[in-house]
Amino acid sequence: MLYWAIIFLVVALIAALFGFGGIASASAGIAQILFFIFLALFVVALIVRALRSR
Repeated sequence: MLYWAIIFLVVALIAALFGFGGIASASAGIAQILFFIFLALFVVALIVRALRSR
């Protein structure tokens, strides 16, 4: 999931460089959503792993 967030971020940067504001904004929004989903799943995985190791 982090891979896809980085891909959308790169697409947003390239689109912004060439002046495509709408595409850049949409891609940046998708990248942000995917990044926060990744963070939430990562934290959940850490908690589950900590609870199982006991």
